[in-house]
Amino acid sequence: MNRKFLKFELDLDFVLIAVTASLKDYRACYLINKHLNFNFVRVDDLVVDNLNGGNTRAYFSLFTCCWEASETDFYFIANRGNEGYLVPEMRKVDFFVLIKNYIDDADLDNMISALNKIPEIVTALKIDPKKIKSRENLLF
Repeated sequence: MNRKFLKFELDLDFVLIAVTASLKDYRACYLINKHLNFNFVRVDDLVVDNLNGGNTRAYFSLFTCCWEASETDFYFIANRGNEGYLVPEMRKVDFFVLIKNYIDDADLDNMISALNKIPEIVTALKIDPKKIKSRENLLF
């Protein structure tokens, strides 16, 4: 019997920033909006089915912002939801900033630097999504 194998690769064309801060999600977004002149707005929660192999749905708070000029979309996602972690191997990370479409490297560096200057944020750093084991949870 002939077997054919299909290779499947996820399209990870986004930038991911991990943010550690002991704040509520709305407070963290307020500080980012204030210090970085963003306009994050709360939208419906991110729903992940079968998190950790279970039969339940997990909900994670989600905020969004868009730069109209460059058509860059920003998503602020809580790592901790009602049924566990969005990215379980990164339990110390409280939030993720996911950036879709194009962002200039200089703008990205300035954004990370500005996030780290907010006193309530412990750290913010760029993460390579290809190195995350549960990266499929970040696709929506």
